[in-house]
Amino acid sequence: MKPVLVIGKSGQMAQALAHVGGDGVVCIGRPEVDLLDGSSLMRAIESCQPGAVINAGAYTAVDGAESDPAMAHALNVTGPENLAGACAAHGLPLIHLSTDCVFDGEKPEPYVPDDKTCPLGVYGRSKLEGEVAVRGRAPHTLVVRVSWIFSRFGKNFVWTMLKLAQTRPSLTVVRDQLGCPTHAPALAEGLLEMARQAAAPGFEAWGVYHLAGRGEINRALMAQKIFEYSREIGGPFAEVIPIQTADYPTPAERPLNARLDMSETTRVFGVELPDWEAGLRETVDGLVEEFPAS
Repeated sequence: MKPVLVIGKSGQMAQALAHVGGDGVVCIGRPEVDLLDGSSLMRAIESCQPGAVINAGAYTAVDGAESDPAMAHALNVTGPENLAGACAAHGLPLIHLSTDCVFDGEKPEPYVPDDKTCPLGVYGRSKLEGEVAVRGRAPHTLVVRVSWIFSRFGKNFVWTMLKLAQTRPSLTVVRDQLGCPTHAPALAEGLLEMARQAAAPGFEAWGVYHLAGRGEINRALMAQKIFEYSREIGGPFAEVIPIQTADYPTPAERPLNARLDMSETTRVFGVELPDWEAGLRETVDGLVEEFPAS
């Protein structure tokens, strides 16, 4: 198979894709390529000659989007639409990453791809508009919604918990937000398999899919797991004080139910991610060297 071109280089998913894909993945980010510069996207595709493209570039600051909606729209809507146009011009399949934040979290069960969307904030709205934009511009698109990604690459919930535990004996963490944590390297393997199949002749199963780790947990219990593993190997840990989301106001409202049902992804692609706990222990092991106990 031709290489997979990943738009993005320094972000968590781009690093995970490079780590998992090796020589079969080419990651290109700023300054060489810019989602807002269509000509740079065309040059990247022509230079790489990929078999498929994965968009790992996005505005991901959920709270920051509330005060900078223009930038969120530019990077989550305009930029992906530019990339979709470049992919369509070259006849390439595009795998575009989206988020659980397109839902309001009120459904009692995990969300399936065709559930009604209802984002709660600017970030979720921009990602939903991006889904619509890329599918409208490039018919050969897979929109893949992901959730609660963590790894030793970049900043994420695990990184934040360990960082805070260096200086705080206790942390308040919400207990009523439920999700399916997703280990970035496992997610990368799944995305690359989807890209491989999408690049094969005769593939027609374009559309929206969900891909998340197996199993579910709330944020407070996940934090306790992080500190349990960290303490075992001499890393930082803190007491977790569970609270309600209503008692921890943030600029952006999060869905209380962020669980994604990936059964359709498994049916179509044969892809199912492993249980998130194995990835969590690996992540903590990798990060503890960066965050030694005080």
